[in-house]
Amino acid sequence: MVPPTSSVSLTIPSELRMLTVARAFIEAVCQANNLDKATTHAVVLATSEAASNVIRHAHRNRPEAPLQIHCFLSMEQIEIRLLDEGEPFDVATVPYLDPSEIRVGGRGVFLMRALMDELSCRPRGEQGNALHMVKRLHRNFLARDCG
Repeated sequence: MVPPTSSVSLTIPSELRMLTVARAFIEAVCQANNLDKATTHAVVLATSEAASNVIRHAHRNRPEAPLQIHCFLSMEQIEIRLLDEGEPFDVATVPYLDPSEIRVGGRGVFLMRALMDELSCRPRGEQGNALHMVKRLHRNFLARDCG
């Protein structure tokens, strides 16, 4: 049973090879809390895209810069926060792309918006950002209630 609100965190260096660790961490949190496969997949993919963006863009050429991933889970939602040390970034300025447009790259924010119910990013002090994603859970999305 999920406590009223539980939280777990992971801090990794900003190296692309660490994306597998971030994905495994999020997947384990979802599975430990009995989220169904579709919800788990959506949250893992959105978090992977967000972490990749931090490593590639916010922390470029700074593998020593830590990427913090915080998960907060309640009966109503799973909330993911990624904390970086990059230049200020406003996700609201990223245009909504036409999914049928053929292009290489640039789909991370599109996927995060499509997979999660809420997406926002705000600066943290003089340097760094807090990316906030929420996936609302419906009782029929909890694996233990599905059969």
